[in-house]
Amino acid sequence: MSKQTHAFQAEVAQLLHLVTHSLYSNREIFLRELISNASDACDKLRFEALNNTALYEDAPDLQVRLSFDQAAKTLTITDNGIGMTAQEAIDHLGTIAKSGTKDFVSKLSGDQKSDAQLIGQFGVGFYSGFIVAEKITVETRRAGTAAAEGVRWISGGTGDFEVETITRAERGTSVILHLREEAMEYANTWKLKEIVGKYADHISLPILMEKEEWQDGELIDPSNEEAGRKPGGMLKTGEWETINKASALWTRPKKDISDEQYADFYKQISRDFEAPLTWTHNRVEGSTEYTQLLYIPSKAPQDLWNRDKKAGIKLYVKRVFIMDEAEALMPSYLRFVKGVVDSADLPLNVSRELLQESRDVKAIREGCTKRVLSMLEDLAKHDKAPESTEGVTDVLSEEDKAKQGQYSKFYAEFGAVLKEGLGEDFANKDRLSKLLRFASTTSDTASVSFADYKARMKEGQDAIYYITADTLAAAKNSPQLEVFKKKGIEVLLMTDRVDEWALNFVHEFDGTPLQSVAKGAFDLGKLQDEEEKKAAEDAAETFKPVLAKLKEALKDKAEDVRVTSRLVDSPACLVVTDDGMSMQLARMLKQAGQQAPEVKPVLEVNPEHALVKKLDGSVHFHDLAHILFDQALLAEGGLPADPAAYVKRVNALLS
Repeated sequence: MSKQTHAFQAEVAQLLHLVTHSLYSNREIFLRELISNASDACDKLRFEALNNTALYEDAPDLQVRLSFDQAAKTLTITDNGIGMTAQEAIDHLGTIAKSGTKDFVSKLSGDQKSDAQLIGQFGVGFYSGFIVAEKITVETRRAGTAAAEGVRWISGGTGDFEVETITRAERGTSVILHLREEAMEYANTWKLKEIVGKYADHISLPILMEKEEWQDGELIDPSNEEAGRKPGGMLKTGEWETINKASALWTRPKKDISDEQYADFYKQISRDFEAPLTWTHNRVEGSTEYTQLLYIPSKAPQDLWNRDKKAGIKLYVKRVFIMDEAEALMPSYLRFVKGVVDSADLPLNVSRELLQESRDVKAIREGCTKRVLSMLEDLAKHDKAPESTEGVTDVLSEEDKAKQGQYSKFYAEFGAVLKEGLGEDFANKDRLSKLLRFASTTSDTASVSFADYKARMKEGQDAIYYITADTLAAAKNSPQLEVFKKKGIEVLLMTDRVDEWALNFVHEFDGTPLQSVAKGAFDLGKLQDEEEKKAAEDAAETFKPVLAKLKEALKDKAEDVRVTSRLVDSPACLVVTDDGMSMQLARMLKQAGQQAPEVKPVLEVNPEHALVKKLDGSVHFHDLAHILFDQALLAEGGLPADPAAYVKRVNALLS
């Protein structure tokens, strides 16, 4: 065939402008795309050769070669894969969304489809070469055809391309990029090795480059060595070396991978110096097929709470790196998870840099989430040593022994961020609630689960009691806990800033309601005997006149004033209604610069306290009332609206 000129499909002309100017976020992506296409071509040959080994001709070893010529300003990517005929070159390189692979897959049926898992579906990556090239020449020959049936395709990335027949001895394809002046950095050994290491290190095919070695320059004057030499340089040796590892760790059987290899790979992808806490490696099959290798780090990164920072796992398609932080594949509350997902057929947008919302993406996200939660559940199950270790420790496997205490380490680092899932992941809310741990009035460490608490509940107790506070000390010393301590009732102490928000989505555990000790009227139900209830009612009746005066004095601060039996040593405390926003949450919202409703709490007073008894008939009633309220506010973690007025009142009474 003599040289022919063809017009690009209209969509291709538009695509070329988009690719060159704005499609990819960084220029080096072009090499990832062209290596990916080369890998596709080799995978396709491997598949077709299952039934026709003659297609291998005299070169059974599949590979990709990179070479450059600085003088000619060219970079060449060569594969010995399936190659193209003249018509295929016209169709595949002149029409959008046709790399040849899509049509190839559509012809398969039955069991062959599962055998062709490695064959991709990308159709526009070739055009990314125009990001760095002012002209592209493609020389190709399809496997199984004669050497005289080679094809040369040339285009400057404008409105048309040329095609002609050439003689090409070797099968496969060479993509020759005629580099722009500003892209000459890609005609450099170290630059190419760096990009291959970043984007294609785990492609199973070897990627080869010609070795270089330093050679001194020639003598300026052969008869006079002292005259010096011309500048030396790196010269090619003619010997080729593999510049990628050519083996994706996650594609190998688990039995062939050591713990040390898993840990080394984690350090490579996460840039973490410490080994991971645990990991999971699985091949998922079904309507969506992918491999997942997911790690839980030992330590939280410093930017864990920066929700604006991109986070996620690495996405590969057929072992070709696509993006570093595939946020769509992992929920935000699991943003600490590191690892790799490698899919054979994940749909992507035209640039491969943003995942499309699709059923496959959703399935992978759900599968990864469930796998991480299963890892955590396994750690939690083995966290505590058996209560009776006699004769048990020896029976435990080394793996089980290694897991003891691991969940506590994880929770200390990531427990707070895990709680975000209660409001973000309704489908897994029950699983997450079982993974939560808290300090309590019986334990200063976050080691008490809802299940542990429920197993220790007193007979007649019908709620899981908790309190939220800014610090553990504030929670432990809260006046609202006094009667619970007196009766030996355990209360969970929640001190993470996220607790108040997260508990809006969890109202019960295993059928037992959660009850804040700082919300609603005090009622211990069956745990409070009739004598105590009668005494509280009598005190409220006797104290009615004082309550009325307190309500009047504090009408601008308190929603209500009432007598309580929840206090033992303190004169007063503040609570909110059952459906009201807590004062702590309101403070946090304001501190974050967000609007929060003005919370008017209820003041509860202890009629048995000496300070409260002094109220009746005191000439300082108004000052005492405000001091009671402000002290209760301080104990709760807040600050008086007018600190100077509070100090003045206290000083006046002291003097």
